[in-house]
Amino acid sequence: MLIGILFSITSVTIKAQTGKEKFTLNELVELAREQSLDAMVAKHQFLADYWEYRSYKAKYLPDLTLRSEFPNFNRSIKKYQNPDGSYSYVEDNINTSSLNLDLYQNIGFTGGELFVNTDLQRIDQFGDNEAHSYRSTPVSIGYRQPTLLFNEFKWERKIEPVKYEESKKRYLANLEEVTIKAVNYYFDLILAQKNLEIAKSNYSNADTLYKISQERFKIGTIAENELMQMKLSYLNAGSDLNDARINLKAAKIKLRSFLGFNDNVEIDLVPPEGVPGLDIEVERAVSKALENNPEMVSYEKQLIQSEKEVARAKAEKGLNADFFASFGLTQKAPEFAKVYNSPQDQESIRLGLEIPILDWGEKKGQFKMAESRNEVVRTDIKRSKTEFKQNVSLKIMKFNLQDDQVDIKEQAESTAQKRYDITKKRFMVGKVDVLDLNVASQEKDVAKRNYISALRSYWTDYYQIRKTTLFDFIKQEPIETEYEKLIR
Repeated sequence: MLIGILFSITSVTIKAQTGKEKFTLNELVELAREQSLDAMVAKHQFLADYWEYRSYKAKYLPDLTLRSEFPNFNRSIKKYQNPDGSYSYVEDNINTSSLNLDLYQNIGFTGGELFVNTDLQRIDQFGDNEAHSYRSTPVSIGYRQPTLLFNEFKWERKIEPVKYEESKKRYLANLEEVTIKAVNYYFDLILAQKNLEIAKSNYSNADTLYKISQERFKIGTIAENELMQMKLSYLNAGSDLNDARINLKAAKIKLRSFLGFNDNVEIDLVPPEGVPGLDIEVERAVSKALENNPEMVSYEKQLIQSEKEVARAKAEKGLNADFFASFGLTQKAPEFAKVYNSPQDQESIRLGLEIPILDWGEKKGQFKMAESRNEVVRTDIKRSKTEFKQNVSLKIMKFNLQDDQVDIKEQAESTAQKRYDITKKRFMVGKVDVLDLNVASQEKDVAKRNYISALRSYWTDYYQIRKTTLFDFIKQEPIETEYEKLIR
């Protein structure tokens, strides 16, 4: 299985280990969910939970065990009483060999265990009185009940399916967390690409304007301080360009590492084009969150576990009893051929009782503590659910305003660019000074970055909502996966 997993990871990764790769936001998200290291961690966390659940299910299937012991040889000198009452020491050489076949079945309804077994034993006596004999138990059927008042299996059958359901939803939520990371890495690189684009444009403009300023200074149309201001802008633009190139490389390295790419892959991203016109109904989102979020399943699990401890404490404060009973057939013989002839019956029954007479209220106190803790759990869960619904509502209300913010920032970017273009033309004909040009340039750059920031906020908030609700509001369908493929 491990070899298959490694092969599948390698085959997916090799596809994008060489050359240049260009991704849209959706493509990058899908790739991160398939092959990122975080996605692999989420998968194996789920697999661990799955095998824990499988182990629980296996407890209620018959368990067949073969046990053998050969040899079991013992040589010793023992004290022996003679017929006349005197004592002497004799050498004792014994070998015991045994073979047992046991069948066990847990009974979930009662919390007990039903068993059937058969065994064969041979004893060999060596020395002066050399002899051997056999003992057989052709069949023995019995039942073991550890406690009559508390059924551990009953509570397991309530808790374990809920734990597994939580692990499935937790896996989906973890994949959405991978998506959120991918979105942030995507916009880190998009912003780095945009900053390099801005830096190149600013450097080119600063170079051109500095050369024009030098010519104007020669003919006396601008003062020396204005020329120095343009030179400073030119030098700063060059420094900014170098910083932008370094930051772009760093952003690419982080994204490559996140996706599991090697250094041979040159990643380039396609900038997002607007956002979908999406308006999410608050009540529907809250309903989906309560239905799908793993925290809701976790609350259910916590409550059942708390009720289990109350039941345990209640059972322990009064009469306690355990029960064992078995019936079987047995025989002994000096020869193997006769050891199964005319077997005799053997029975065993035991009922153990534990009755507290005086414990100074210890068991009652433990029961009351369990009840109080259960009430605390109930209260905490009730408060947590209320806070959860409030937080979901606030997230949705905030998100529903994000598309307006994106539209405003996009218009601001376009307006700031036009203002800079106009200011630049007016500077070149001497109608505005250097300070006005620098202000227009800074506003242009800030507007471009603000637009990228607005897009980042929109998509980050959207995927946060997906993680909380496990519902895709764009496709209008629940977020699901084929768990069978993960288990293979």
